[in-house]
Amino acid sequence: MNKKDDDSIPISNQRLNTFHSENWETVVKNLDGQYPKGLTDSEVSERLTKYGFNEMSLKSTPKWLVFLRQFNNVIIYILIAAALLTLLMRHYSDAVVIGLVVIINALIGYFQEINASNALEQIKNMLSVEATVIRNNIRTDIPSKNLVPGDLVYLEAGDNVPADLRIIDADNLRIQESSLTGEADSVLKSESIVPVKTPLADRVNMAYATTAVTNGSATGIVIATGLHTEIGVISQSVSDVKDNKSPLTKELDTLGRGISWFIIGVALFTFVLGWLMNVYALPVLAMAIITMIVGSMPEGLPAATSVILATGVQSLTKKNAIVKTLPAAETLGAVDIIASDKTGTLTKNEMTLQDIVIGQNHYSVTGVGYAPNGDILKDNQIVDASQNTKLEMFLTMGQQANDTFLSKEDGLWQINGEPTDAAFLSAYYKAFGQKSPKLKEIDRIPFDSDYRYMARLVENQLGQRFIAIKGSPDKLFELANQSTDFNEGYWTKLSQEFSKTGKRVIAVGYREVAVDQNEVTHELLAQLGITFLGLGAIIDPPRPEVVEAIKNMRQAGIRVKMITGDSAATATAIGQQLGLADGIDAMTGVEVDALNDTELAAVVTKYDVFARTTPQNKLRIVQAFQANGLVTAMTGDGVNDAPALKKADIGVAMGIKGTDVAKDSADMVLANDDFSTIKVAIEQGRRLYDNIRKTILFLLPTSFAEGLIVVMSIFLQQPMPLTPTQLLWINMVSAITIQLAFIFEPAEPGLMNRPPRKTNAKLMNRRDVFQMTYVSVLIAAIGLLVFETLGASVSFAVASTMVVNIIIFGKIFYLFNIRTEAPVLSKHFWSNPMAFVAVGLMIFLQILFTYVPFMQGVFSTATLTFSNWIIVIVTGAIVLVVTEIHKYLRLRKK
Repeated sequence: MNKKDDDSIPISNQRLNTFHSENWETVVKNLDGQYPKGLTDSEVSERLTKYGFNEMSLKSTPKWLVFLRQFNNVIIYILIAAALLTLLMRHYSDAVVIGLVVIINALIGYFQEINASNALEQIKNMLSVEATVIRNNIRTDIPSKNLVPGDLVYLEAGDNVPADLRIIDADNLRIQESSLTGEADSVLKSESIVPVKTPLADRVNMAYATTAVTNGSATGIVIATGLHTEIGVISQSVSDVKDNKSPLTKELDTLGRGISWFIIGVALFTFVLGWLMNVYALPVLAMAIITMIVGSMPEGLPAATSVILATGVQSLTKKNAIVKTLPAAETLGAVDIIASDKTGTLTKNEMTLQDIVIGQNHYSVTGVGYAPNGDILKDNQIVDASQNTKLEMFLTMGQQANDTFLSKEDGLWQINGEPTDAAFLSAYYKAFGQKSPKLKEIDRIPFDSDYRYMARLVENQLGQRFIAIKGSPDKLFELANQSTDFNEGYWTKLSQEFSKTGKRVIAVGYREVAVDQNEVTHELLAQLGITFLGLGAIIDPPRPEVVEAIKNMRQAGIRVKMITGDSAATATAIGQQLGLADGIDAMTGVEVDALNDTELAAVVTKYDVFARTTPQNKLRIVQAFQANGLVTAMTGDGVNDAPALKKADIGVAMGIKGTDVAKDSADMVLANDDFSTIKVAIEQGRRLYDNIRKTILFLLPTSFAEGLIVVMSIFLQQPMPLTPTQLLWINMVSAITIQLAFIFEPAEPGLMNRPPRKTNAKLMNRRDVFQMTYVSVLIAAIGLLVFETLGASVSFAVASTMVVNIIIFGKIFYLFNIRTEAPVLSKHFWSNPMAFVAVGLMIFLQILFTYVPFMQGVFSTATLTFSNWIIVIVTGAIVLVVTEIHKYLRLRKK
């Protein structure tokens, strides 16, 4: 495959070996194995030295380094420098306050990060603890970590496969591989050779580490251990995939850098100019510049953002969406693509019998999954199966030709056996209730890979005996052909039509036998033939809530893409039922492998379904969407989804049926396994982004106004109207009151009718910058004008207190402008009651600040008269009037 040199995706084993395309004798020879005796102790010792233990050990980041990384931010650098300078100048209280802001932000980030991903440990824990091997011609149990390439491993039902194996001989071996391949049904295995380009899910002669043996037994030779197994490749992918910064984090980083360097540039220019003009003594000038930096720097921005996101996370948790990192909550709002695993995510991962055809009669079975809740319908009318002899016989024979158990555990229906068999059990329970027919088993034929059916000899209460049989249609057609009234052409055509819709077709029949018949054999069935009853069509059905959720997401401009290990036909059929697109185009994993990264990125958006995919395919598909500048979410529940879940801008795992590996690789876990919860989370993410943006547009102009007052005072060569402690008070009291009002701001109307925001979109457009500029200048100019005007008639302390309150009330009035796009005098004025609580609290704190003697001593404030307050309120109202006029003109243009 032509891949770029800098491609970070680990190369899967499937591209390195061809064991599945070689006969097992050649594989044994190439691995220097010994069949049937197995390796000797000396050979094992040599190979352990060469290949290492069958385990996975990957690098982890020290916690102290995780903590230090939290300080890698321009705003933090500047605040640390400001804290050190104030400390050197013996302004200890200022230094402590600035330092606390820095430490608190670092701790928040640290605890978020160390609680995030534990996926690698979960993968390591999935490896089997023990393995049965043949060494020195003796079969024995050993710790699986001691397995080496070339070892002979014996498997039987109930075992977890301890390493990647090439099967040498198999006896009705079936392996459940859903966590690795995404397929719901267990896979029938054999030693037969398959083509070299066969996808992983179709390699019937391979057994992969961590998968589970459900039936039969086999001997296989170890071809890969530890990190070289398919699951090892996945673990390396999870380890190597670097977490992407969320769109909001990138925007905030860019904004923070721009603001920081702008403030530093203005500070240096102001310092040099003030020094040349000899406005203040050098220590006073230095403290004024530090005051200007601290006042202008939006140090409250990280905290305000974190609080808004944290409350959003709490809200999502109540709606069954558990978000593990704060930025992930907002990232949901920017999603363009949802690349979703099919099995267990878009579908139930519970095979369901949906269609029954008996003769010319077509019955539909309602209900989804194993839970026996539903009815059998004909022409949309409920059918009583107990009053329909042929239907009752079909369901009873399907229930009898079965060795699976279906039971309810902790409120959930669980199976012990094969999903296909469970579908027939569920259908029987829907028709007759949760009971079994009063039949006594005499003998049975287990499902066999050569015959592809299972049969059971039973006796009823009247002493009559008959054989129930269920299996592959072509095999049962052969047995039914002995009957002259069997129309093979009709049933073959019907079977093909069901298969085209992605359904698995199962045939059911029976045969009456003599009362003294005590054994059922393949030869007996071939001799006697069977009475054909009908066909059942089974599918892993779409979750009912998913169809509506996908429809709503398409309205919101979000495209859902399905990535699955199923065949293209099945995947396309499910995609059509889900309504992924008006026309479904499918691409296979083999076709993905045939393209390099650039070629894949160029075509990936044209496809709605990706079938027969490997974990590496999933990872590359996600990267291809991201290469197109699309914010991509990945949903899944299996180990095979883990690399893509981690690489995606936001990974979403299923909480009930999801594997621990998937949940630990994801950013969000759906506690109810309900895909439609993602829609709720996306809506919440968009609301959070809007409210963070409003917070920034509120915070920056009011912060800049504080710094601007200091700069203008230096240029005008007048006394500084604000002290450092007063600036710190303004920032602190705003942060704990009105700044938090945006947490509770409801969503703007039509939120989910907007398209996703573009990845190159900026937090502030030209209009925002213009408004930020004039609001900053307006508040600063009003404050300085009042200070200069009243300077001759009142004390410095009164004038300074007036300026502080003018800034505060300017913020209060500006809050009501920035809260919503609607005019302030509209129904939206009352939409956020907490805004009024925040304003009331802030006014209360300002009264304490102004009148309490202790506060007057700490902050150099003085008592204001009623007329002083009138001036403060009127000047604050000016800010609201000006910004509302601007809003009116803007809305009129729209």
